[in-house]
Amino acid sequence: MNIDKNLLEILACPVCKGELLYDSHNQELICKFDRLAYPIVDEIPIMLESRARRLGGDEI
Repeated sequence: MNIDKNLLEILACPVCKGELLYDSHNQELICKFDRLAYPIVDEIPIMLESRARRLGGDEI
């Protein structure tokens, strides 16, 4: 699945309101600033901080 570029442009990290990057391999939206990865489930981004995973030091 590829995320629509227009959708990616309007989505923002719910914590810092910053830019998100799409990780197609892991099906996640990544916030570099907060080091959070928001899952995409059944083509729907789950933009809840409680569902995000913390990125490790070697990720990004």
